[in-house]
Amino acid sequence: MIFPTPRRLRLPSWIALFLLVGLGSGCATRTPMPTPLPLAQNVDLPRFMGDWYVIANIPTFIEKDAHDAVESYELRPDGSIATTFRFHRGSPDGPLKVYHPTGTVHDPVTKAEWRMQFLWPFKSAYLIVYLDDAHETTIIGVPSRKYVWIMARNPTLPEPRYQELVRFLDSVGYDTARLQKVPQSGRMPDLRDKP
Repeated sequence: MIFPTPRRLRLPSWIALFLLVGLGSGCATRTPMPTPLPLAQNVDLPRFMGDWYVIANIPTFIEKDAHDAVESYELRPDGSIATTFRFHRGSPDGPLKVYHPTGTVHDPVTKAEWRMQFLWPFKSAYLIVYLDDAHETTIIGVPSRKYVWIMARNPTLPEPRYQELVRFLDSVGYDTARLQKVPQSGRMPDLRDKP
């Protein structure tokens, strides 16, 4: 759910930074931004912490062919959110990829608008656009609607529930034909497996 530059892509630092900043929010262009996405109004930040399985997404380039993708949040004493995004590349037994961006709550009223920093000093918008009252399913979006993540506390969702979330995304302007389900084996990627 983050947008780092792959190590094998050796762009000059300033070009890489420029590209990264544009991914989440959309680069400054003459094209008007779409209507703002709605924000969830029921975010209980401590309850939101913990592990979330990525059920489906419109993926960033680093997430293509991801299996068992899990995003984990931990609220720090200073109010920032330590984030760990991990998945196996290509198969449930493929190489483990782990990223550690830092989240901050941008909107203290709803607590649904964050900024995610993966490369200092640049941050990308991270929007909790849907959250059920039980804090069991959520949808994370970005203002440009280029990317989205449907996540749940369990590695699977019943198909009727999944379709309900897809209809919600359609209603707020996402191109749901671009959604891809993320294969989940039920085995959470273990950070101890990382070489």
